[in-house]
Amino acid sequence: MSTEREEARLDLLVKQAVYGLTEEESRELKQLQLQGGSNFDGQAFELTAAALSIASLDKVDSMPQHLEARILLDADRFFAEKSSSAAQTVTTSSAAETRPAAEETGGWSLWNYFPWAVAGAACVALAVNVMTDDPAPTVVQQPAQPQVEQKLTPAQERDRLLSSARDVIKATWAPGNVKEIDQIGGEVVWSDEKQAGYMTFKGLPANDPSKETYQLWIFEENQGDKTPIDGGVFDVNENGEVVIPITAKLKAKNPALFAITIEKPGGVVVSKREKIAAAAKIEAPKTSA
Repeated sequence: MSTEREEARLDLLVKQAVYGLTEEESRELKQLQLQGGSNFDGQAFELTAAALSIASLDKVDSMPQHLEARILLDADRFFAEKSSSAAQTVTTSSAAETRPAAEETGGWSLWNYFPWAVAGAACVALAVNVMTDDPAPTVVQQPAQPQVEQKLTPAQERDRLLSSARDVIKATWAPGNVKEIDQIGGEVVWSDEKQAGYMTFKGLPANDPSKETYQLWIFEENQGDKTPIDGGVFDVNENGEVVIPITAKLKAKNPALFAITIEKPGGVVVSKREKIAAAAKIEAPKTSA
């Protein structure tokens, strides 16, 4: 085949691999293939186009090392066999006679080698793309989730106060002047150091918050009983044992008495103490004789 026809055939093969051929171009290529008698077809160009397409991808996974080594080994064997075959067809005549002989016998000519060289170049481009554009993924460590402290119940907070404070005082509740509340139990605990305390009740009736509320009063040891400290208001909505935290409005020191009154919703600033539901007096420690 003449050089012009060989070039025309190569052009059609490249176009077939990249864009596709029209019916007229397909017929022309088929005719050139029959006239040429060369020992390669469009497969090499298809492989080249595929390699170039892969090389243009944004992200490509790296080829396993064992597969890469096997492909390279097979390629070396393939080209070695082709070179050996081509060498056997070359005569000792002049260089001008070498090319026609190769073309006539279907040997391995420069034109036969061309598509495989292009495919090799595309594979090199693919390898460079993988090494430069697809670095090993960076492992992003997730930030440690902050541990949310479990909220303690009033009963658990009371137990923690008893175990941590060194100056906790206790007093037992006794009925006040309300006839309906004559079976009351429980105790009050208080710490001057932590300015915290809790009330435990047994038998304190549930109240209607829309009509009334309970209010705590703290009487200090060295202060008159006319100006007790407001210890906060609270409601009881269930029967049985309840634990209520003390919310003193002022700093309390050396309490001598705790009293619970029944007041209007929201509480009062000064209590008339008309309804005392319960009271707990701190007993002075006994001194040895």
